[in-house]
Amino acid sequence: RKKIIMFEGCYHGHVDYLLTKAGSGLATYSIPKSAGIPEEAVMHTITLSYNKPEEVREAFKKHGGEIAAVIVEPIAGNMGVVKPKKEFIQVLREETEKHDSLLIFDEVITGFRVAYGGAQHLYSITPDLTCLGKVIGGGLPIGAVGGRGDVMDKLSPLGSVYQAGTFSGNPLSMTAGLATLQQLSPQTYEKLEEISKLLEEKTITTLREYGINVAANRVGSMMTFFFTKDESVQDYSDVQRCDRSLFAKFFRSMMSRGVLLPPSQFESIFLTLTHSRDVIHEVVEAVKETAEEIGGDSHE
Repeated sequence: RKKIIMFEGCYHGHVDYLLTKAGSGLATYSIPKSAGIPEEAVMHTITLSYNKPEEVREAFKKHGGEIAAVIVEPIAGNMGVVKPKKEFIQVLREETEKHDSLLIFDEVITGFRVAYGGAQHLYSITPDLTCLGKVIGGGLPIGAVGGRGDVMDKLSPLGSVYQAGTFSGNPLSMTAGLATLQQLSPQTYEKLEEISKLLEEKTITTLREYGINVAANRVGSMMTFFFTKDESVQDYSDVQRCDRSLFAKFFRSMMSRGVLLPPSQFESIFLTLTHSRDVIHEVVEAVKETAEEIGGDSHE
């Protein structure tokens, strides 16, 4: 099988056949596909809308026997945070099982961040393969893949699918990652939920008090404030309607007050255990001052 399904606004690393309508930097600079990638590299890539289960069903109805895998961010984080609809995530599992295709969860962002078991634990969906990174490296470069035994057995040295890397099993990354994971507990996620909810609610309330149109998406300690008149943001097309100019003013004003946010409307804010309630209150005060400064601009 040659075809793979991905979704608009999702980013899965610098892989040629997955750099089409991806999120992250491509979205920030309005680039539909990275330069230097020939059409032949993406001819077997089917790009669908995130959170549209009917498109998934239609793609499998048309190409079912040709689809090798579906790769998805179970909680999108590279077009800003976008939560999956329950039906969407369930249809992915149903259709891949029905057509004997692999379901790949890219949990590089969400793994050990939204829950100890990642997004797949939150939504009770078991993928065939899981990609991990970021948190499991404790701040050092790392990447990992795991999944069903029969699939993993296909990788070398047991199987015929070659894989290797200069930094595979790097002892420094392994040590930092293990130390990080050993610090995590149920109480960890309770604290992260508490401070994240506080920041979300206070920020939304403050911005709206000053007449600024904003919507928020949050799962655990990852969140995005979308400057939009829409009541909710559910897919890449919703994200594209956001007011990037107003976001830029918000970003610069917050930075001048000592709060460094992700520099793109298409990124996620991540809270950590070092962010105390006092820190959150300082940030909210900066939000208030910023709202006073840019509030009039939101009506232009």
